Amino acid sequence: MGPVAATTAFEFGSTSNAFEMYLNDLYTVFLNLNGSCGISIPCGFDSKGLPVGLQLQGDMFADQKIINIAHAFQQATDYHMRMPEAYK
Repeated sequence: MGPVAATTAFEFGSTSNAFEMYLNDLYTVFLNLNGSCGISIPCGFDSKGLPVGLQLQGDMFADQKIINIAHAFQQATDYHMRMPEAYK
């Protein structure tokens, strides 16, 4: 379990720097390279009202376990139902 990115979401139109956007993908690249499973789920909002993502990672072929954990988190919270203030 860990963050999806080093920062919270960018505000719409706030960056066009491809390198900056690439750096935000670094936490998710590992899963693609080694064949592990993972899922990103919303887990809250920062002080500007921008969404924060939580990444769940598991061993190869542990997809169902990770999906069950994500589902349990979704049932216990309402983050997946809320629209970020910054996007309204």
